Amino acid sequence: MNGTSPAYDVVVLGAGPTGENLADRTRAAGLTTVIVENELLGGECSFWACEPSKALLRPALARADARRVPGLRRAVEGPLDVPAVFEHRDAMAAHWQDADQEEWLDSVSVDLVRGHGRLNGPRQVVVDTPDGERVELTARHAVGVCTGTVTAFPDLPELAATRPWTNRQATAARHVPDRLVVVGGGVVAVEMATAFRALGSRVTMLVRGGLLGRMEPFAGEMVTDALREAGVDVRFGRSVAGVEREDGGEGPVRVTTDDGDTVVADEILFATGRAPHTGDIGLETVGLTPGDWLPVDDSYRVPEITEGWLYAVGDVNHRALMTHQGKYQARIAGAVIGARAKGEPLDDGRWGRHAPTADSAAVPQVVFTEPEVATVGPTAREAERAGLKVDVVDYDIGKIAGAVQYAEGYRGRARVIVDSERRNVVGATFVGPGVQELLYSATVAVTSEVPVDRLWHAVPAFPTISEVWLRILETYRDSDGSAA
Repeated sequence: MNGTSPAYDVVVLGAGPTGENLADRTRAAGLTTVIVENELLGGECSFWACEPSKALLRPALARADARRVPGLRRAVEGPLDVPAVFEHRDAMAAHWQDADQEEWLDSVSVDLVRGHGRLNGPRQVVVDTPDGERVELTARHAVGVCTGTVTAFPDLPELAATRPWTNRQATAARHVPDRLVVVGGGVVAVEMATAFRALGSRVTMLVRGGLLGRMEPFAGEMVTDALREAGVDVRFGRSVAGVEREDGGEGPVRVTTDDGDTVVADEILFATGRAPHTGDIGLETVGLTPGDWLPVDDSYRVPEITEGWLYAVGDVNHRALMTHQGKYQARIAGAVIGARAKGEPLDDGRWGRHAPTADSAAVPQVVFTEPEVATVGPTAREAERAGLKVDVVDYDIGKIAGAVQYAEGYRGRARVIVDSERRNVVGATFVGPGVQELLYSATVAVTSEVPVDRLWHAVPAFPTISEVWLRILETYRDSDGSAA
């Protein structure tokens, strides 16, 4: 294809999970589609985030569970087998090879152009390929920007010279640093602190606010307690004022905090947020600002492009920065593009086929720490700020027979948010070992808008942790005296 100027119905920039799903769905709608990627097909999630990070965390979480099971404690004494953990991580990251992804694109009849793709005016994309050629692509119906995000670094002098870690260096690490500083309090920060502490690092966390600040407060509090019990030095109210590598840039990292304290470590990981990966994709050629997020309407169109051909899907639109949510958006956007290309009306009512309702009402997330955190829908505070009248129902998961079976001394907490007027579940948070498996039931309850009276007929098996749903219903009934 080098040197040619082919036309397609849809051109997709970025072949991470979002871009791949968008291309799959537009192709399934009968539209010719090409995808452009400058790195590995499968993107951040497959190679530097979800897959390798969970591979690093799984041994840590399994060992933590086993230590609380009578008869297993002695079997899991001693350190983790670090080479074996890294070998498993490498396998889960496909050894940073993407041949299987290329085969998959071919199987769904999506063309691929490897290289740096940029917009070059309305409906035009130019790609500079690795062999120095240039390919010019034209989109008849839509260009989908699925370029995702990159690490957002704080503005610190000479930071690059210290060779700081991002999620990429952490998840692809070839050694376990003796001392690791983690800057930040979000998901990447707590997960990597969990993983590297289990692998043997002495971990110091520098957190400006609290841990997991966008979730229910008890989630961050329980994760903080567990990290400290594991030996992590968690320091709140701290920002980084300066960073330098000693011994001419080859020695340890010296970190100065805003209160004048100093921490010395072998590596420093910045997990301080994400920035849109839009700095060099030609936004200026269509009147947009390079480096900005791309806000969209509820069909994922960028409204500033009045002709309606530009879509932004996944993290780059800043609606819900998670892989599974990007894939959800891609399914919606692909169906929208297909319908518009055929002149069909959109089914865009609440929970309709072309409506991104879950972006605001039912975003699920799991934090793979010890304990795990699983959440869907708004927190109690968010629901109230949105004008909902809600009832908050809490329950100690450790009282459930299934939790006692799962682990001795089980500590966990559940919170369900009920719309007190419509009497349906609008949000839920679970914290505790193994709670990730409670999340889909909560997501179904939220998206289906199931009345709590109907939930009484969803009988949880005994003895499982899912029996927490029954205890929540009982607590809710007893607290308000209703027929629930």
